[in-house]
Amino acid sequence: MRRILDRVYDLSEWLAMASLCAIAALVFAQVAGRVVDRVIGLFGIAPYGFLVPSLAEIAGYLLVAASFLALAGSLRAGEQIRVSLVLARLPDSARRVIETIVLVLAAALAVFFFAYCVRMVLDSHRFNEVSYGIIPIQLWIPQAAMATGVGVFALALLDDLVTILRGGSASYMATGDGHAEEHL
Repeated sequence: MRRILDRVYDLSEWLAMASLCAIAALVFAQVAGRVVDRVIGLFGIAPYGFLVPSLAEIAGYLLVAASFLALAGSLRAGEQIRVSLVLARLPDSARRVIETIVLVLAAALAVFFFAYCVRMVLDSHRFNEVSYGIIPIQLWIPQAAMATGVGVFALALLDDLVTILRGGSASYMATGDGHAEEHL
């Protein structure tokens, strides 16, 4: 089961990275088109007028996908900012109780948000909602990426909760000394 979960987290991170790469490729194509237009304009040739239609809108959707798909990976790597001024001063037993309570609340909120996102995706699909840009994009597609990211994040929180309840350490706590770096 551990291998399956780790593969799900890895896939989510790879999809986030692919979304960022797609943004870079689209922006590069737009800039290259403008450069080519300027260069051929220097030779008296009419500019071609290359553009990536709905670039800002598509880049926005891809950024949302990247942000949400990266949530689980950043949690598991201990890269999310946590305020631990109080936790650092508590004994291990009290710290474990507080961590458990926080994980229960975070997982509950993530599961609620995931359910809401899935409902939103289904509604957008059912009502055939599209974006207002030059290219009408089915809104359920970027919403599905967001819902997937939230779902994987909720899974990661539940995974850490189960690990804590079984007496282990949460993934974000695992560094060289068994405790996460203290972020202020």
